[in-house]
Amino acid sequence: MVRSYKGVVVADDKTLQKINRLSSAMGFSQDNQILLEMKDTKDDNIKEIHLKSGKFDSEEPWFVVDEKDDKKAYAVLPLDAFNKVIDILRDVQQENFNLKLEKSIWKEVPADFEDVWMVAMDQVKQLVDKQNPDKPISVDIDRLVRDIKKEHPNLFVNMKNFFPPLLG
Repeated sequence: MVRSYKGVVVADDKTLQKINRLSSAMGFSQDNQILLEMKDTKDDNIKEIHLKSGKFDSEEPWFVVDEKDDKKAYAVLPLDAFNKVIDILRDVQQENFNLKLEKSIWKEVPADFEDVWMVAMDQVKQLVDKQNPDKPISVDIDRLVRDIKKEHPNLFVNMKNFFPPLLG
């Protein structure tokens, strides 16, 4: 279903809802939202882009809707906005890593959580220093913690001390 946005026919309702959700999630105002329509030309290597709403001088992302398929939409971000997205992704990645590491440490029953955490972070830092900075690092967190437990058993509770041997 083709819908109008600020009086201009642009895209179907679902596409506009997606654009509005994305814009809001990124912290951008819908009042200054730049909406463009992309049209084909005779040359397959050239597309025309027509401003449907907003102003080109805005710092907001540009949303481009394909004239032939109004369910297709693209986002073009100013470099500052793109950097903001990258920073958010890095923060989420760091938080995710920290939560996974915490879970892995607790699974191994640490005697002192903070000490195990410090050893783990030191080993991760060593891995990062050895790695090519242009490549993302992949760490098997469960294996890392198990290796720490083998190397530093004093940092973990020995569960065998809490259970009497089975009678045979």
